[in-house]
Amino acid sequence: MSVQPPLVVIAAGGTGGHMFPAQSLAEVLLARGWRVKLTTDPRGARYAGGFPDAVEIEVLTSGTFARGGIWSKIAVPFKIAGGVLGAMFKFRKDRPSVVIGFGGYPAIPSVAAATLMKLPRMIHEQNGVLGRVNTVFAPKVAQVACGVWPTDLPEGAVGVHVGNPVRGTVLERTGAPYIEPGDYPMEILILGGSQGARITSDVVPEAITSLPEEMRANLRVSQQAREEDVARVEQHYADHGMSADIRTFFDDVPNRMSEAQLIIARSGASTVADISVIGRPSILIPFAAATGDHQTANARGLVDVGAAIMIPESQLTAQSLSEQIALVLGNADGANRMSRAALSVGKPEAAQELAALVETLAAT
Repeated sequence: MSVQPPLVVIAAGGTGGHMFPAQSLAEVLLARGWRVKLTTDPRGARYAGGFPDAVEIEVLTSGTFARGGIWSKIAVPFKIAGGVLGAMFKFRKDRPSVVIGFGGYPAIPSVAAATLMKLPRMIHEQNGVLGRVNTVFAPKVAQVACGVWPTDLPEGAVGVHVGNPVRGTVLERTGAPYIEPGDYPMEILILGGSQGARITSDVVPEAITSLPEEMRANLRVSQQAREEDVARVEQHYADHGMSADIRTFFDDVPNRMSEAQLIIARSGASTVADISVIGRPSILIPFAAATGDHQTANARGLVDVGAAIMIPESQLTAQSLSEQIALVLGNADGANRMSRAALSVGKPEAAQELAALVETLAAT
């Protein structure tokens, strides 16, 4: 009878910040001969399209007190309990060698089940400040693989810095040659993130169209915007005679990022990781309402080495942003230095390092 390859269960939530690094780990472990299962909730399953076909996706019930009315909140403990029992049942049938959680409430059932069953388990935290779910489990797992360093960890938790794994499509563009700004067509990429596109839609178009005419004439804009904002953002650029591609979602971000002279973005963990691996100058606008102000912590690595300019939301105006855009695009040598500085803090090997931790944990 043939021996089955070892099984890793990856538990992740439904946002790109959780799912992209989880997908990256899945790709590496599959290549190393592992079986991979992704456990998530119904919402998370809708965001799992990028995972390789070989990954088995299991849907477990979970819940959060952060959404819904009173009856939804009352139901949360019962949903989580049902998910944990479901995970324990599945783990008894097909025992995983390691369970790794990537945060978000959809990760609760599998990590909780692994804790109750004393299975080898770990978590990966993408941000410089632990999310609520990872804060609960950090002292109860073998180690916390940290995407940002230093990461503020609770007492009893063991942290190791691996970086944030990036997808294969990003790795393909590691250190892509940077074309410095100049008197020729230039690309500027604006990413709003899952919760942050409204403020960029409000401020960025005016900031860009306020640039000096000789600079503005060379710019081509790719901007992410919420569905309800697309038409007005398109109209603003059109009124100023500018070429702009406005969409709710870009499925080719690594390609657009590698072609950009400047990126304006929220400082979500995956975005920061992508910028540092590809190596591009950026202006980062941390999401002020992020838990524990973790997006400011995420941005610090790039800012501290001179790769990025950070503008807090409280200081963000069209004028302040326009001045910073002009500063980067008007200084070719400075933009080049920013690009190289971003690469200096990139960790393209993060997925490989995380996979090595999984294999070491499985062997103990």
